Amino acid sequence: MVADPSLSTQTPPVSSTPHPVGVSNDEFRAAMSRLAAGVVLVTAHEAPLDPDDPTAPAGEDVGMTATAFLSVSLDPPLVMVSLRTGSRMDDLLAEQPLWAVSVLAESQRHIAGRFAMKGRVSDRLLFADIPYARGRESGAPLVGGALATLECRTEQTVTAGDHTLVIGRVLAAALPSAEGGPLLYFRGRYRQLG
Repeated sequence: MVADPSLSTQTPPVSSTPHPVGVSNDEFRAAMSRLAAGVVLVTAHEAPLDPDDPTAPAGEDVGMTATAFLSVSLDPPLVMVSLRTGSRMDDLLAEQPLWAVSVLAESQRHIAGRFAMKGRVSDRLLFADIPYARGRESGAPLVGGALATLECRTEQTVTAGDHTLVIGRVLAAALPSAEGGPLLYFRGRYRQLG
């Protein structure tokens, strides 16, 4: 699955020029927009700049909305998320192997939109009024009211075009909320089942 470019904080220039194989960016994007995808919030905790110096700036929580997330394996339990190469989350997960995913409920559209904004404010402010718990295994924020949460450790990364595929071993999984349906992304908009 290809991450939806509109959910990224960095958008490449749009081109209607065909690639050597004949499909343009616009054609590809339009075709993939017809694939309904679940919406998740990927989170990680950035370590302090200098853990040995108590006066150094503290680390902060980082979050990113993603639709390119899927289960890869049951034994061992593996998941995969696609990150735009060079994005803040891509850079952070290259250094920090622990991260988490909150599967967003249909009532959490505002959270998805907030963490998908282009030119957004600091992540610290984005987390300010969102209820969350800190994961025991990852230290990353787990969104309150999410349909499911998973804490992961990176097992492998694969470069795929302008994205990095991050495959993570699931260290913990929980079902914090049984209420409501999933938040979906289809034809460029957030949707609900039904």
